[in-house]
Amino acid sequence: MASKRHWMKSFRPYWFEKALIVEGNPTSEPLNHRIAVDVCIVGGGYTGLWTALDIKARNPEFEIAIVEQEQCGYGASGCNGGCVLTLATKFLSLCKYYGKEEAKRLVLASEEAVCRIKHFVKEHGIQCDLRIDGSLYVATNRAQVGASDAVMQALDQEGINSWKKLPLEDAKAFAATDRLQEAIFSPKAGSVQPALLVRGMMRVARQKGIRIYENSPMRSIEKTDRPRVITPNGSITAGKVVVAINAWMPTKFKQFERSILVVSSDMGITEPIPDLLDKLNLRHGTTICDSRLFVHYLHTTSDGRLMLGKGGNTFAYGSKMIPSFFASSTYEHQIKNAIGRFYPKLKPVKMDQTWNGGSDRSTTGFPFFGNLDDHPNIHYGLGYSGNGVAQSWLGGKILASLCLNADDEWSRCGFVGGPRGYFPPEPIRWIGSMVVRNAIRRKESAEDAGRSPRAFDRFMAGFAATAGKTDKQN
Repeated sequence: MASKRHWMKSFRPYWFEKALIVEGNPTSEPLNHRIAVDVCIVGGGYTGLWTALDIKARNPEFEIAIVEQEQCGYGASGCNGGCVLTLATKFLSLCKYYGKEEAKRLVLASEEAVCRIKHFVKEHGIQCDLRIDGSLYVATNRAQVGASDAVMQALDQEGINSWKKLPLEDAKAFAATDRLQEAIFSPKAGSVQPALLVRGMMRVARQKGIRIYENSPMRSIEKTDRPRVITPNGSITAGKVVVAINAWMPTKFKQFERSILVVSSDMGITEPIPDLLDKLNLRHGTTICDSRLFVHYLHTTSDGRLMLGKGGNTFAYGSKMIPSFFASSTYEHQIKNAIGRFYPKLKPVKMDQTWNGGSDRSTTGFPFFGNLDDHPNIHYGLGYSGNGVAQSWLGGKILASLCLNADDEWSRCGFVGGPRGYFPPEPIRWIGSMVVRNAIRRKESAEDAGRSPRAFDRFMAGFAATAGKTDKQN
């Protein structure tokens, strides 16, 4: 563990570094004693904090403690791309796995989550560059045109479609790029500085009396009637325990090795370029995503930078967290080339930093929640599949209801009940991931060049159908 924590601490991704500077590089309080509480939460990211805050709102008298192995937000919550997105464009997949009525509820709940996060940030004065300026999903080659038509039609039929197709010239002007061939827009989304959000949530949680112990990694859980979480220098006994460590689950609990793939998302942010962005008329906070399976996503920041990310490069053997997920991206050339394709005038711009992060991708593309080893007092949630900024608010509602033994829409949510599928065992999974990844790269390169992909590449890409930001019909 000591060596692992060394390579984790040796690098701070851009968002997280800036957030700590804003706080004056605070010191962290570890757990150095034994305590007993009503609820102990393992993991100080979005899911753990939303869970704690919701439980406290419903039961103010509850004693709640959070243990975090590093500092709150060091993991995915503080190093993701900052894209605040909903579940709407995955409506067909939601219907497939959970039924139409639950799918409709989840779409609307994910849109409500965006509004609730906006309200929370305003209510508590969290300065995190949250801009609910919408999302723009675009086609950048002919093969992608019309790919979202089926899901748009399905949302229309149910009367829950917040998306609209933009006239092409309007979309090009809005996105400030000529690469577009089609675009749909929803106002119910946006972007955020993710580490400032999670650190702000931590501050609010402490103000509400929630105890937070950083630099206190969970060593083990004693699965007694009142579970006990063991850390290096202390322990917490609780009526309920929530394990909210997401992509770390397979590293800590071997039974989750086949429940998710841990795959990289490589990101980079430019030096400040406000004048160039002004000339492009690209200063809004809209998140822009293309229609690839391994999607490009981008947005600007209020201080005049451009952030761009891309998923699907590195797959961790055994779904373990590995050093490359806590380091500069080895795909900086890929990020810079993508920026240059979208915005040729930004080709000379320097990157301030690139970084990498591990994303927990489930077989369905949706998170799942349950009881650890069927223990009635230990709950978990993971599998946000690259769309966790807003969906973690839903996760907090679900885990809070499970902790409180509530019988409500959250405890009965379709996401509850554990994983809905499993990946093959190693080494088949890793080898298969490489074959599928390379097939997708060839397929999408051919489509970018206006060529028809090979039948083999199209077939293999089908195994990653749950990737991407939208359900596709071709």
